[in-house]
This record gives sequence, structure tokens and C-alpha cells, in this order.
Amino acid sequence: MSRVAAPPSGAEAAPFGWPVRVYWEDTDAGGIVYYANYLKFFERARTEWLRERGIHQQALKLETGGMFVVSEARVKYVKSARLDDELWLTTSLTESGRAAMTLHQQAHLKHAGAPVLLCEATIRASWVNALGKPTRIPQVILDKLL
Repeated sequence: MSRVAAPPSGAEAAPFGWPVRVYWEDTDAGGIVYYANYLKFFERARTEWLRERGIHQQALKLETGGMFVVSEARVKYVKSARLDDELWLTTSLTESGRAAMTLHQQAHLKHAGAPVLLCEATIRASWVNALGKPTRIPQVILDKLL
């Protein structure tokens, strides 16, 4: 599989950022964000990252019959977020191939000083056709991602 790596660290573009506030529904009985909800937060940030690049997933599915699906997720939890916290989620493309892309995502607590890292993930999103079979990402989408 041919892969295109992201630019070297000195030439990287700033990561895409998206704000999220923690609500009751995001927390457990102790008022701490339930661990699986970070994946929901990251999903929202990835969707907005795609949208910023002119890739609207519903329209894409209707036009091409294909869609991105998460095929792998590695998550590292560092600190807990709590009810009413303001988070800043970042998304960066780290690798793109013909049928999948790898993204690095982070959740930071917005803080008066420097942001505090709460959680980070490496997400592999694969392109599948209408039958769920892995296939090549259409070139028009790759052009918008790179």
C-alpha cells in the first residue's frame, strides 16, 4: 500500500482545533468524564476537521457510496476532565494511504495558562464502499486531505 507521510515536524501545519464543553451526560456518577466519551469528542472533532476541508460526510456517502470508518483506535488517558470543563480538541493528519488515514487527536483542558493534556488518541480511519468493503479513497478526497 502506498503511503504519504505528513510533512516533517518543522513544516507541520497547526493542528485543527474544536471546542467542547463537558455536560452532565458526559460524566459518570463522580462528575468525571466517562472514558468512552473521549472517543465521541474525537469523532466530533474529526467530522469538523473534514468539514473544514470541504468534505461533508453525508453528502459524500450519497455521492460516492463510500465513507470513513474507524478501523483502529489507541487511546491514552492522562488526566480527568470534569463537569463544566472547557476542552480544546485537536486533530492532525499523520499518515495517508490509498485506503486509510491515520490521525493524531488530543483533548486539552482550556486553562488560563498553558493547556493541560487530558487524553490523546491515534485513530486509523479506513474508506469502505456501500457494502462495507475496504476500497481506495477517491482522489478528490485525497486532494482535500493533503
